[in-house]
Amino acid sequence: MHFGTHDQLVLLGLLAVMAALLTAAPAARIPFPVFLVLGGLALGFVPGMPTIQLPPDVVLVAVLPPLLYISAYNTSLRDLRQNARSIGLLAIVLVIATTCAVAAVAHSAIDGFSWSSAFVLGAVVSPTDALAATKIAHRLGVPRRLVAIIEGESLVNDGTALVLYKVAVAAVVAGTFSVWNAGLHFVWNVVGGIGIGLVIGYLIAAVRRRLDNPPLEITIAIMTGYFAFIPASAAGASGVLAVVTAGVYMGWHTPELTSVQTRLQGDGVWQIITFIINALLFALVGLQLSHILDTLTGTSSAKLITYALLVTGTVILTRIVWVPIGTYVPRLASRRIRERDPYPPFAYPIVVSWAGMRGAVSLAAALAVPLSTKAGTPFSQRDLIIFLTFCVILGTLVVQGLTLPALIRLLRLEDDGSAEREAAKGKIRAAEAALSRLEELVDEGGVREDTAERLRGLYGFRRDRFASRFDDGADGSVEERSQSYQRVRRELLEAERSAIVGLRRDGVINDDVMRSLERDLDLEDARLDV
Repeated sequence: MHFGTHDQLVLLGLLAVMAALLTAAPAARIPFPVFLVLGGLALGFVPGMPTIQLPPDVVLVAVLPPLLYISAYNTSLRDLRQNARSIGLLAIVLVIATTCAVAAVAHSAIDGFSWSSAFVLGAVVSPTDALAATKIAHRLGVPRRLVAIIEGESLVNDGTALVLYKVAVAAVVAGTFSVWNAGLHFVWNVVGGIGIGLVIGYLIAAVRRRLDNPPLEITIAIMTGYFAFIPASAAGASGVLAVVTAGVYMGWHTPELTSVQTRLQGDGVWQIITFIINALLFALVGLQLSHILDTLTGTSSAKLITYALLVTGTVILTRIVWVPIGTYVPRLASRRIRERDPYPPFAYPIVVSWAGMRGAVSLAAALAVPLSTKAGTPFSQRDLIIFLTFCVILGTLVVQGLTLPALIRLLRLEDDGSAEREAAKGKIRAAEAALSRLEELVDEGGVREDTAERLRGLYGFRRDRFASRFDDGADGSVEERSQSYQRVRRELLEAERSAIVGLRRDGVINDDVMRSLERDLDLEDARLDV
């Protein structure tokens, strides 16, 4: 394939525009997924823009596993357990309800749209994508439980939706549908996916326990999503559930398997990987829409717009109706639930119901719809399914993504401070453990008295500082002393950094030495919270 000068210039232009969009998004205070979708959409209609087509399964197999793995890895198992009922009602019941509602609307309103294809569309657009919603929530400081529920839902509902999707696609491809076979297929997808994920997680943990090589360990972590997804898919089980299970398993066990260097390097690598993958995916949403429209020339623009509004409206409305029901009806019906988990403010379900943006998973599933059936005929309404999925992603990201901040401000939701309180408790306990261990070392004769006294002062002050946050009678002097110290410490670290850079500039030290020293200073700087 010849890659000519024109193609190189087009590629350069695309990269420049993406970089500009990513740079402008923070300044505009708009979540970058929204910015990239709109930017990609505008680019897609620029005359002379090359057609971008991705083969089926490329996004589903190549891109989705690492995104799912890192989301599952970072998920709090405790939060999943504490919010299991809320997450289950959203990630299982709401997904099924959305799939059925969209299927009913598509079948009745769109000419020639079979029930099988309608259920494929419903399953594709039913899972949410927490990326945009949680970025907004973290930025505006909403209560932590809301963020935990939205993130937990987006993780679990991927598995539910894609299991339904596999069943629906299999029905279209085979040309027949059996409730018994579909039920068995569904059960195997769930049980097999979770089982394979646990096995892969156990094996990966066993391998990494024997390693002490940060680059190798990070590479294995990146590949873990594929190690779980591919065998599960080959076995006819849910690759998504396998990846999610392996991710949660590794997230729980990784602290005992890794070194400081592996964790520090891994955090940076994962941030870059997830950012780039999400940026490319959301830009592709907009870039491919013009090509999809070209394949639908037999349908009038008015009908396409009507179909898009109907499906997008059904997705949004189903969530708005269901969330208050799932929030309050269980509490009305069960005294035990009310006592264990009292009624939340009505602002909570309002925000959750409006935080149902769609994204990468829906895009991947739509693009993975097969081109043809077993009989060799084209997959019914494939192009329309992809178009309507793009419209749902675009509509929910733009409409809900742009208005969610205003809604949160209108409802006056604020961070409940639970994360900070838990962090303070952890730091108090860590300081007490360090002091206890220090006394053991002193008794063993392994620490000089002047060294021990200095460390007692350091950890004692740290313990008192965070303990004062739980003391309503504290005058704030301990916190003020800490803040003053940290400001001075940061100024001194900056002076050290400037001196090291000056030595490199004068040729006294080389770049490797400079970076090593600079990293040590950066790690010290990162511990300061001023």
